[in-house]
Amino acid sequence: MSLIHNDQPWILHRADPYVLRADDGWFYFLATVPAYDQICIRRAATLGGLPDAPETVLWRQHDSGPMSCHIWAPEMHRLNGQWYIYFAAGEREDPWRIRPYALVCKGADPMTDLWQECGMLQAAADDPFSFTDFSLDATVFSVHDRQYIVWAEKVSVGRKISNLYIAEMETPTRLKTAQVLLSTPDYAWERQGFWVNEGPAMLKHGDRLLLTFSASETSTAYCVGMLSAHADADLLDPASWTKHRNPVLATDSTRSVYGPGHNCFTRDEQGRDVIVYHARSYKDIVGDPLDDPNRHARLHVITWSPDGWPQFS
Repeated sequence: MSLIHNDQPWILHRADPYVLRADDGWFYFLATVPAYDQICIRRAATLGGLPDAPETVLWRQHDSGPMSCHIWAPEMHRLNGQWYIYFAAGEREDPWRIRPYALVCKGADPMTDLWQECGMLQAAADDPFSFTDFSLDATVFSVHDRQYIVWAEKVSVGRKISNLYIAEMETPTRLKTAQVLLSTPDYAWERQGFWVNEGPAMLKHGDRLLLTFSASETSTAYCVGMLSAHADADLLDPASWTKHRNPVLATDSTRSVYGPGHNCFTRDEQGRDVIVYHARSYKDIVGDPLDDPNRHARLHVITWSPDGWPQFS
């Protein structure tokens, strides 16, 4: 089945979409469900087959305490020979006490084998700050056999600004190094409604690392920015990264794309790079945007400029 048209709703009512094209040949899809209460997965032989693929519930929220509400943005990764899912969750008694958690699959098949809770991600021994405040959207990637994690966390004092932090990982659930501030909302397009950097996603192209992220509140202001670095640079040095001055993906009323954000990257069956993101099809939202279920997963095939930069629209 061929890829559907760019930027049209692809999988309905699935925000924060994550697609993994695994070594076993399958495409796996996870996302935030409107009820914010469970983690589901589906798989298909092609991207075009994912919308009609049956969905399996892997895990449900607890009745109370940690991991009992706001189950957000699951991502699945193959690390050290095992499947892991990273996700954010709050507590029914304190809904905004959002922290990052992990699950590990105890078998080879993530669709059918048992998933076990790993608890909250753990900071390095010399890091008193990581995961101590509102923290979410953890993603991991490997460069030169070193495993890194990037996540969003709000500062613990003063105005609650959501920054991006990076660290090296010791294990799939524990950091090896203290957090390093990677990006904070600098530009006006990152400060609409709320001052936000979140939803990081890695795209590698040759020796260039491209880290996209989402910015501003989850309305029509929501958009995608980008950082870039060389793969041989010291990735724990903020000076190695350059933030691009303008968003790379933003609301486009001519295409009925409103508030695009929280993306990931994959490759289709033809080997083309694809950005997967969510957006609404209309501008006006009634009530709290988080209560609106119409953030639909969408696709867009990326093209590349002669000098190696991605074109997202």
